[in-house]
Amino acid sequence: MKRFTLQWILALSLIISAPAHAERLKDLADFAGVRDNVLVGYGLVVGLDGTGDQTTQAPFTGQSLTNMLSQLGVTVPPGTNMQLRNVAAVMVTADLPPFSRQGQRLDITVSSVGNARSLRGGTLLMTPLRGADGEIYALAQGNLLITGASAEAAGSREVINHQSAGRISRGAIVEREVPLDMNANGNGELELHLRTADFSTAERVVTRINQEFGNFVASAVDGRVIRLFGPQDDNERVRFMARVENLRVTPDEGRARVILNSRTGSVVLSGNVRLHQAAVAHGNLQVTIDTRRGVSQPGAFSPGQTVVVTEADVQIRQEDGVLNVVEGVELMEVVNALNALGATPMDLMAILEALKASGSLRADLEII
Repeated sequence: MKRFTLQWILALSLIISAPAHAERLKDLADFAGVRDNVLVGYGLVVGLDGTGDQTTQAPFTGQSLTNMLSQLGVTVPPGTNMQLRNVAAVMVTADLPPFSRQGQRLDITVSSVGNARSLRGGTLLMTPLRGADGEIYALAQGNLLITGASAEAAGSREVINHQSAGRISRGAIVEREVPLDMNANGNGELELHLRTADFSTAERVVTRINQEFGNFVASAVDGRVIRLFGPQDDNERVRFMARVENLRVTPDEGRARVILNSRTGSVVLSGNVRLHQAAVAHGNLQVTIDTRRGVSQPGAFSPGQTVVVTEADVQIRQEDGVLNVVEGVELMEVVNALNALGATPMDLMAILEALKASGSLRADLEII
């Protein structure tokens, strides 16, 4: 049987199984309305060194350039076939932080939408960035930063890192603000949203806030939303929110979870996973196909021909599966029990699924 040790799970267990410590509320929750807004825009990158879009395969690049030139007073004759290799059509994305003001700079990401081989050395022309409501909130422009490199010669090409996307630090300017009134109802009511819904954590947060400010300041609406009654004055409300954010609360451990990544073979166990007693036998099935080529030579002066003969040897071998008892109350015991099986990562996934089906694994099993 193949031997496999979950050393990375052992390392994670030292962190996950450690005693819980109090955390700041700003790391556990957010005030309602205080969030980012996504922006997106379509633009052109120029100045490429022959690595732009092939306009015959990406005609929208030529159409976009023609429209832009017409706005600048340059008329392109109809039917002109512009074979441009230094222009690329791109999508520009950015996050608009809360409380953004006009003139504030944003970082942007520029990604090719055509068949450009590289955006290295390109300059993004002025691109409007729109929100979900279709309004323009920022304008983007600047020189791209592309990490890595690429080189080609004699039909061969070598690429290091991704060349079709890059970033522009502070490449957009906010032109429109998102209105946000923290006291829209006029009574100082605020909502605090936990990033992970949990009734136990919500109850602890309410208790800690009421201990700090007095009773009836905080109340839990459900496992995620906590309603606060703060000052109505803007300045005092900001101080109140700052004090709330810096309060320390010990969150509940939450539900036991086992995460399986079927693409990479990764397995992650949370600290409160429990394994009730079960017997497991798991044997590997190996199929080996060996192909050999030989030559069949006819006898001397015979009318036969020399031919290549292919022979295949197929072997199927199944390793013996020995029953092993697995059980664990603490995470380290669970890890040691699984290590004793000597399974590969993919085999371990099948074992965990079977343990969950049998009722021995007391945790939510999630496959991503």
